[in-house]
Amino acid sequence: MKFKKIDTYILEYPEPNDFSTHRFTLLLRIETEEGIVGWGEGIAMWPEACKAAEILIREGLFPLLKEENPLDIEKCWQMMRKHIWWYGYNNSGLVNFAISAMDIALWDIKGKQLQQPLYSLLGGKVTDRLPANASMHVNQPTIAETIRDIEGYLSQGFQSVKLGFAKKGLSKVGKLNPDYDVNFIKELRTAIGEQPDIMVDIGNGIRWDVATAVKTTRRMEEYNIRWIEEPLYPTDIKGYQTLKAQTQTLIGSGEREWSVDNYQTLLLQDCTDIFGIDPARVQGITAYKKIKDMVSINHRYVNAHAWSTAITSAASLHCSLASDNSLVFELKPIPGPVQYDIVREPIVQDHGWVSIGEAPGLGIEMIEKELLKITIAHQSVTL
Repeated sequence: MKFKKIDTYILEYPEPNDFSTHRFTLLLRIETEEGIVGWGEGIAMWPEACKAAEILIREGLFPLLKEENPLDIEKCWQMMRKHIWWYGYNNSGLVNFAISAMDIALWDIKGKQLQQPLYSLLGGKVTDRLPANASMHVNQPTIAETIRDIEGYLSQGFQSVKLGFAKKGLSKVGKLNPDYDVNFIKELRTAIGEQPDIMVDIGNGIRWDVATAVKTTRRMEEYNIRWIEEPLYPTDIKGYQTLKAQTQTLIGSGEREWSVDNYQTLLLQDCTDIFGIDPARVQGITAYKKIKDMVSINHRYVNAHAWSTAITSAASLHCSLASDNSLVFELKPIPGPVQYDIVREPIVQDHGWVSIGEAPGLGIEMIEKELLKITIAHQSVTL
């Protein structure tokens, strides 16, 4: 099999789950001489980062691989990693979005060539389905309105909710003080009862010191939170070790890591229970599998990050179903253009569960006419 053509698409779209903020991402379409098409994504997020990652694909990685067999995924992945030794030192930085897009598309091609769903290529399903999690940003002006939204998602079938604090919007959650945040969790637990899991995602918008993180996590533990995610800056390893030693809640981190190497280092620090992995950031599905296996051997959990287009959701879902250490699968609860409009059959929860069919590759069919409506830059290279 040989490469024939690539198309890159930089998207700009309103995200209803992020207070209708305009977001950006990079999609890649690879076509082989045999006519097989694979799709990939690099979640570069900002327009300038998407432009940089696109150039790295079009002028760097695609010329590097153009004489290779697209089915030799491990070889291609290793070649890309070796090629970036200077501008991707320690396998980090913008080039990882480019590698991720290339790698995901190659797996899609291989699945279609072999007429196998991606999860089969990853060793087969470990589970047929995963509990659906409503991964939301808290942006309503009042606690009561936020709880009303969450109750609505639970009534739709979602079995748990992950709450992004200090996000865009009118909410004071994550922006006022820890007392307000703890009271929010208290009122939410009172409203929804003991059964639905609550995950708290502190993330980039809050800067707690270690003492605050310990004290606030302990207070939230009274209301049975499932895990707390990135309560400290990702590089504060000593802080995470202190937090883990002084609390009982599972700790999530890793979403901002770049590669297998970074996750290996994080795992060795013994301060993380839930490893967030984004295949559109960490050098693709090839890297996801390596990270997942490493985390599994050490009896920790993985949580696929899928907060972008249907391409990343599909890649993350296949990886999660082929994993023995996934707890839930996150979905954006409000339908949006990059999850619903650009594919024939969106990935959705069904009575609280998320699964995928037996279609080959990623198992999604792109609607290119709809894709072009939200494309702000389209480049094409034919060999």
